[in-house]
Amino acid sequence: MRDFHKPGRSAVYASNGICATSHPLAAKVGVQMLEAGGNAMDAAIAGAVLLGICEPQMTGIGGDCFVIMTPPGEDRVVALNGSGRAPAGIEAASLRAKGDVIAPYSADAVSIPGAVDAFCRLSRDWGKLGLKAVLAPAIHYAEAGVPVHERVAFDWAQAVGNLSGVARDLYLLDGVAPRPGQMFRAPKQAEILRRIGMDGRDAFYEGEIAEDMVNSLRALGGTHTLDDFANTQCEYTDPVLGSYGGLDLYEHPPNGQGATAILLLNVLKHFDIAGMDPWGAARAHIEAEATKLAYDARNRFVADPDHMTRLDHMTAPETAAQLAGLIDPKKAMPGAVPGAEAVHKDTIYITVVDKDRMCVSLIYSVFHSFGSGIASDKFGVLFQNRGAGFTLEQGHPNEVGPGKRPMHTIIPAMLKKDGKAHMPFGVMGGQYQSTGHARFVSNITDFGLAPQAAINAPRCFAEGDVLNVENGYSDAVKAELSALGHTVQTPATAIGGAQAILLHEDGVLEAGSDPRKDGCAVGY
Repeated sequence: MRDFHKPGRSAVYASNGICATSHPLAAKVGVQMLEAGGNAMDAAIAGAVLLGICEPQMTGIGGDCFVIMTPPGEDRVVALNGSGRAPAGIEAASLRAKGDVIAPYSADAVSIPGAVDAFCRLSRDWGKLGLKAVLAPAIHYAEAGVPVHERVAFDWAQAVGNLSGVARDLYLLDGVAPRPGQMFRAPKQAEILRRIGMDGRDAFYEGEIAEDMVNSLRALGGTHTLDDFANTQCEYTDPVLGSYGGLDLYEHPPNGQGATAILLLNVLKHFDIAGMDPWGAARAHIEAEATKLAYDARNRFVADPDHMTRLDHMTAPETAAQLAGLIDPKKAMPGAVPGAEAVHKDTIYITVVDKDRMCVSLIYSVFHSFGSGIASDKFGVLFQNRGAGFTLEQGHPNEVGPGKRPMHTIIPAMLKKDGKAHMPFGVMGGQYQSTGHARFVSNITDFGLAPQAAINAPRCFAEGDVLNVENGYSDAVKAELSALGHTVQTPATAIGGAQAILLHEDGVLEAGSDPRKDGCAVGY
């Protein structure tokens, strides 16, 4: 239990259902869907689409999503890949002629948005209320406007330079980022969502809206075609399974980086993490070293599943044992070879559990803050820049190519205990997400923390040659880490953001929501 003399956040308990996410309006709308007779999938889609209005720097209908869920009354875990592909006309050789990496704020970096197709499929396969009802709250707030919250305003101001052309007119107020409390409206998105609600995914991927997207991208040098959009299709996949501390961890398979979290936890099994000070230098050091090694493996192997052949190698216990043997508890190793993928910190995560105990773990992103910074001319679709997640290294499994899906950093997760759904959770924060998953699971299993306490706890992250350490760590610990050879720095903002819902055996739900974001958990 937390010290009530100090600022903090209590857990949220409910018996019927809970929605936890990074913005209070989206959490409220999620619960309203449940109260209206919808299920966890209805709530998750409604909340996620609204987050594209409430946190447009993080996500939107021009982005991708991944989902892990359990059907009502079942312990089966289902995964859906809602990530889009590179256009069929893209050529690695042509991009190499332009530079060493894909320019992140260019049409070359725009892969086909996959989230809308995924939301339509999920609503059809698992929802109760139908798309029209589920999209109604986002349509209302896009037209009426939402007050900009504090963390959103902070992130927005940092990313003004990413916006170009039409996007500057749509996402700046009198040429500047909105201040906390100012109203933001997106009437063009309301029109798109209204059409999707009436006509489904074809309203977005074919016809007038698709023509607007294609024409806008081609005018900027993109190779995108109407066929690229019309052929977009999400896919159900099999989760990747790991274990730690008596819990089974279900992660989304590649092209997401969920296998990296499993590898990292497998490495940590070789150390007595539970015997360490949870916020001391020893644990932070071992986690940092394991992160370097796990992310090096990720950068070598993770790609479109049709092109990746080393998944079994990444998740094998023997691989983790060999990597653990490279860690010196008394000395930091140099940073792993940086991946060619661009670094970002902009994603939303939402999790919902309903009265029938359907669990949904959904993550949804446009990659960099405001994605590519490019919006379509007529309807104002803000495009992701997931194509910047490809490498231009010839022969690499993640080399950009026609119709390929790039390596993704976003990963939803689900924990099971004794074969039953135990906790859907996710950790936002770009590259940090795999380390964030490992840290969260370790906080719960090694140190017995409840979800909210596990989320509140301080974080650190080894990124290249730098160890980012939040201010929740003491100066003494930072000095110890420096003495071990780490280049310690304080990140510009808090690391990531997390949400989780624990299913207790007595039927009570317990949720935690990250104070690093504006959001909350809401139950009924």
